[in-house]
Amino acid sequence: MDPLEGTRSAVEGRRWLWPLLILALCVTASGVAYALRWDATASVVGALPKDVGAPTVSESDIAEQIQTASRKALVGGIAKGLLVMPLAVLLLACILWVCAWLFSRPASFGQLMAAAAVALLPIALYHLIYAVCASFQYSLTDLRAARLVPSNLSLLSGLTPKMERVLRGVDFFNLWSVGLLGVGFSTATGMRLGRSLLLALVLYAMYAGIFFIGLPAGGGQ
Repeated sequence: MDPLEGTRSAVEGRRWLWPLLILALCVTASGVAYALRWDATASVVGALPKDVGAPTVSESDIAEQIQTASRKALVGGIAKGLLVMPLAVLLLACILWVCAWLFSRPASFGQLMAAAAVALLPIALYHLIYAVCASFQYSLTDLRAARLVPSNLSLLSGLTPKMERVLRGVDFFNLWSVGLLGVGFSTATGMRLGRSLLLALVLYAMYAGIFFIGLPAGGGQ
């Protein structure tokens, strides 16, 4: 085997590395910025028992709960960037590998990892914008944090809760990622671009149906 060819194949197999690092760092920065600006007071006070005869909670306990919630938000934001997002890219690459196998379009796992990582770069851009915007806020409530970077149609007024969940999927950055995923899968497998884009759209519709509609509805939201 030609050493140059082996080196070239190794480099091509790691094309996913830099997009993955960018994604992880941007999501981590977003989580840290949110945690540092988030005012947990409303969430903690709202979760306190309000029933008649419920035990009273001292101000020191409330302050401790607020501090604990802020620390959990910080740890969760860092974990989302450094652990959850790399696992999400790996899971997406595995799903693409299964799709390539089902459609008899063989491709190396490295190519599919690259397609998955590059497809999520718009999500990295969203989190970068969010991190910058959050850094300039004095404080963030839950409602303000959700509306800080308006990118989907669920922020329209007058929507029912069900329609709001449905329109969360009509998100600019998510649909941008869907387009990149279709292009990347087509490049890796040789599938026609139109079919590849349709496949990516179907996968996103399944994802949105589970995480934007099904699970929130099951939680009574």
